[in-house]
Amino acid sequence: MTMSPPTENRLHFVTGKLAEPTLREILGPLAAQVGFEPTVQVLNITVAALMTTEWIARRLEVPAGTDRVVIPGLCRGDLASLEAVAGVPVERGPADCRRLAEWFGQQRQDLADYGSHDIEIIAEINHANRLSQAGLLTEARRLREAGADTIDVGCTPGEPWAAVGAAVAMLVTEGFRVSIDSFDPAEVTAATRAGASLVLSVNSSNVDAAADWGCEVVVVPDVPATLEGFDETVARLGARGVPLRLDPVLEPIGFGLAASLGRYLDVRRRYPDAEMMMGIGNLTELTDVDSAGINTLLLGFCQETGIRSVLTTEVIHWAASSVRECALARPLVYHAVTHKSLPKHIEPRLVTLRGGKPQSHGDEALERLAAAIRDPNFRIFAERGQIHLVGRGLHLAARDPFALFDLLAAHGRDDVDASHAFYLGYEMAKAVTALTLGKDYRQDQALDWGYLTEPEIGCGPSAAAARVAAGEVSQPAAPAKHGAAR
Repeated sequence: MTMSPPTENRLHFVTGKLAEPTLREILGPLAAQVGFEPTVQVLNITVAALMTTEWIARRLEVPAGTDRVVIPGLCRGDLASLEAVAGVPVERGPADCRRLAEWFGQQRQDLADYGSHDIEIIAEINHANRLSQAGLLTEARRLREAGADTIDVGCTPGEPWAAVGAAVAMLVTEGFRVSIDSFDPAEVTAATRAGASLVLSVNSSNVDAAADWGCEVVVVPDVPATLEGFDETVARLGARGVPLRLDPVLEPIGFGLAASLGRYLDVRRRYPDAEMMMGIGNLTELTDVDSAGINTLLLGFCQETGIRSVLTTEVIHWAASSVRECALARPLVYHAVTHKSLPKHIEPRLVTLRGGKPQSHGDEALERLAAAIRDPNFRIFAERGQIHLVGRGLHLAARDPFALFDLLAAHGRDDVDASHAFYLGYEMAKAVTALTLGKDYRQDQALDWGYLTEPEIGCGPSAAAARVAAGEVSQPAAPAKHGAAR
C-alpha cells in the first residue's frame, strides 16, 4: 500500500529505538531526492512493530507546520483516532523502513487507475456432469469469488449428460455467465437453450450446428499444429453471422509450445479485429511448476496480442489457485502495456516463494537490543544465514534451532517453561523456513506468501514483552548471568 504522491513538504516520522539509526540514514538522501523536510520522533520502545496507534497517540508530539505523519507500517490500530490527536493526516509507511525509497518510488508511478483490466477469465469446472447441482453451485461460487467472470461447464466425452440444461439453467438463475465446453451438439443445444452464452469449441465437426445455438462460439483448428480447417470454419461461421472468438490452441512444452505461440501471433496478424481466447490450462496443468509465474507470463502475452479472454482450470494441485492468480495478473499486465512501464514493484501478492526482501539489522544493533531489554522474553531474528535469539543481556546465533536451545541452556537460562519453549520452537521453525527460502522473518507475524498468506496463528510470550516494551508493565533490570554470546 502506498500513499498518494506527496504534495506536502514536512513529514513527521515515528519510529522505535532499534530502527532509528537506519531511518535517519535513509531519510537524509531520500528527502533531498523526493523533496520533503523530515522530522523524526523516537518513542521509548525498542521494536517499532510493537506500537499500536492508541499507544502512539498518548506519546505523539507533532512539530508545528507538519503536513503528514508517517508511522511504521506494522503498527496496528485505527488511524482515524490517531489523526484526531495529530491534527494532520497519518499514513502507515512500509513494513520495513529500509524500503522507504521503494515506497516513495511507487508513489511517483501513475497508479491512480491501477486495477483496470480487459481480459475475461473463464474458469472451467471439469467433469461438471459428475457433480450434484449443489456441488456445482458451490464450485461456481468459489471460482467467482476468486475472480472468474464466466463459469465454463466442462462436459466429459463419452458420458452423455442429460441434465446439462437443468445445471446451466440453475447457474444462470444464480447470476452466473455460463459457457458450455462440449463438442456434442445435443449437449450444447440443451445448454444454450438454458442460457449458456458461449460455446467451447467449434471446428469442422460441429460447425453446421452452430448457427442454431444463437450465441458466441470459440473456433479451434481441426489440427492445431497446421491450423487445418481453422480458416474454413471461421469463414462458414462468418457467412452465417455467428459471433466468434479464435483460439489456435496452446500446446504444452515439448509438444510445440513455441510454435503454438507463433500461431497466435499469426492468427492475430491475419484477423486483426477478431476476438481471441487462449486456453492457458494446457500449460499450467501440464508443467511441473507453480502456476503463478506461468499465468502472469501468458496473460502478458495475451495483453500484448489483444487476446481478451483466457480459459483456465484448477485440477492439478500446483495450479489450484490459477483463477486468483489470473485475477491478480490481469491488472498488472494491463498497467504494464497501457502505461509502457515495467510490471515491477506493483503487485507483490504474486510473489509467493520469495516474497518479502529479508531485513538485516547487524550484530551491533542486536547487541544494543540485548543491552536494552528488561523483560524476560526473547526476540528472534533471521538474518545473515542464522537465527538470532536476543534476550536480556544475551545474544545467541546459530543456523540450527536445536543448537540454539543447547546454547541457551549453556548460558544458564533455565527459566524457559514448556509453553515458552513450544512458542520459541514454533517461531524458530518459521525462521528456518525464512532462511531456507530467502524470505523476510518477523517475530509473531506470518511469513509473506503473497496472496497465499494466512493471518498469524496464536500469540506467544512475546505479547508480554510487548506490554513491557510499551510501558504498560514495568520490570526491574536483571544482569545477564553469562553475558552476550554469538
